[in-house]
This record gives sequence, C-alpha cells and structure tokens, in this order.
Amino acid sequence: MYNPTEATMTVQDTGAIKMTARNVNVFYGDKHAIKDVSIDVRADEVTAFIGPSGCGKSTFLRCLNRMNDTVASARVTGEMRLDGQDIYDRQMDVVQLRARVGMVFQKPNPFPKSIYENIAYGPRIHGLARSRAELDEIVATSLKKAGLWDEVKDRLNDSGTALSGGQQQRLCIARAIAVNPEVILMDEPCSALDPIATAKIEELIEELRGRYAIVIVTHNMQQAARVSQKTAFFHLGDLVEYGPTSEIFTNPKKEKTKDYITGRYG
Repeated sequence: MYNPTEATMTVQDTGAIKMTARNVNVFYGDKHAIKDVSIDVRADEVTAFIGPSGCGKSTFLRCLNRMNDTVASARVTGEMRLDGQDIYDRQMDVVQLRARVGMVFQKPNPFPKSIYENIAYGPRIHGLARSRAELDEIVATSLKKAGLWDEVKDRLNDSGTALSGGQQQRLCIARAIAVNPEVILMDEPCSALDPIATAKIEELIEELRGRYAIVIVTHNMQQAARVSQKTAFFHLGDLVEYGPTSEIFTNPKKEKTKDYITGRYG
C-alpha cells in the first residue's frame, strides 16, 4: 500500500504540509473501515479522494475534522495532525477544530434562515465580528469568495432554502469560509447538482485553491482530474496509491489503480 516516506522521495512538493495522517484506522463496531492509512494534505493544493462506493474515502475525510465522533460505534486509532497539533488530543477543542477545518456536505444543507444569517451564524458564535458593520463585511466577503454575491446581494433577507441547488451549495461554501478556516473538506459536493451548477463549483474550487487546503471526495474521476493536484485512490478501506493527479491518471504505479481508472471495476 501507499508509503508516504517512499513517495516523498519521488514527488516534488513545494507547498507546506497542513495536515498529516499516520497509520489511521477506523472501526465501526467490528467493521474495519479504514486500514492503516497515512497521507499528507498540503496547504496550496486540492487533494481528491477517489474510489468505488463504500471504499472508505468519506469515512477517512470525516476523520480530518473528527466528524466520526458523532457516530457512537466509531473508533479511530493512529495519528492525525493539523499544523503539527494532534487533533485527537484530549485538550483539542472540537468546536474550534471544526472552525479551522470546515466541511461541505454532499447535499446542500443551508440553515432555515435568511441568506445573511446563514453566513453570519458562525462568525457570531465564534466572536469574529465586533460590530454589525464588521459582520456585514464578513458576509459580503464570504459570498464574494463563493461567487454568489452578485446573485444574492439584493435579497440577503430571503431564505437560504429558496435558492437553487447550486446556489445553496455555494452558500454552504460561503458559510464555511466565513469563520476563516484553514482547510475545507468537500464530501461529493457536486453529486446532487446539474452540470452547469457543477461547473460553477469546480471553478470556485480552483479560485479557492491557495487560500485554503482543500480535500474533495468525488465519485467522478473526470472531476478529480480537473480540480485536483493530488489524488488518493481508496479501495476496501486501503489507501492503494497517492500522488500527483497527472501521474495517477496517466501512469499509475499500482495495477489496481490502473484497473479502476480504466473502468475495469467501480
């Protein structure tokens, strides 16, 4: 399986490592869902997780901000660090961790509140704005970064749930951005969207790259090839191969990766 030490010698990386995982295992009761996975996530890159349904890619993604804590039967072993800090340390404030490592889910899930309040909620509870003017600025900036400002600036008091599916997903991205995250996790963010909305999300991911470390789970290999710089291929809970996206898709080192990329199974 993938060996991060071995890969370091062959992959030319320039960006700082933002998150590291070493020998991570996830168990749901007796089921061993993730098996000894080690990977680095770099600050200036989009990292894509690909693999067949049920291979563990979303389960591993949820380890990166401890979302698996919400599953009673889940148990995580190994080491995961954000800027060198152990995120599973007992002293880690999970609320603060999830502000630093934001998440966008498969199905858009805006709060049943106004567009403005969807964005303002996080900064307000984290104390990021000292005045209404500062809050207004955070809301406008977040919507602009998410490519949504021009579409909603005249109806900020309308319900977020009244937006189209693609707009709702960009609203959720804006909501994640509003609390100044360092990492954004995206769990199949386009699977519920039409091709036009998907293209807008992909453009947005490209615009956000460099400002945030981004990790995206996708079942769409073409999407992974378009938006990511690194790709990790998961199969049956194992990380089979991880490296530059161009190499994974054109010259994979593992036969199992090649078989998946060429459509022999999936």
